[in-house]
Amino acid sequence: MPSFDTVCEPNLVEVKNAVDNTAKEIATRFDFKGSSAAIEIKDKEITLFGDAEFQLSQVEDILRNKLTKRNVDVRFLDKGEVQKIGGDKVKQLVKVRNGIASEDAKKIQKLIKDSKLKVQAAIQGEAVRVTGAKRDDLQAAMALLRKDITELPISFNNFRD
Repeated sequence: MPSFDTVCEPNLVEVKNAVDNTAKEIATRFDFKGSSAAIEIKDKEITLFGDAEFQLSQVEDILRNKLTKRNVDVRFLDKGEVQKIGGDKVKQLVKVRNGIASEDAKKIQKLIKDSKLKVQAAIQGEAVRVTGAKRDDLQAAMALLRKDITELPISFNNFRD
């Protein structure tokens, strides 16, 4: 039976490269000289440091540009709250999304069920497997998901015929 998986997986190597390039640009930019602006990554968490919230937004802007150049969707970034650390310095935690959350998976499953296509959607961990009798129905389901799910950077893999 033909099937495919709907997933939400960033290219973590490209994310790390974008963070490294952002750190290099911060080190060489004139407006960041003598400030505490910095960026670091641990696992799937990026931490932005700065002297003020304005500086954090500048660092985030550089990061977004670097991610875009490396073809990584910026919708993978999940920004946290700005926290004050020692003196007048601030930091912000940015999580890199990986996998489809259960409520989003249920939303995808409901969307496919309501579409009247002859396919079934099943939640499997952090992915949604869509199966159907015809390949054309699966491609129609892919088009439907691309059009209607705009808040998630979904992709499709494991297409079986």
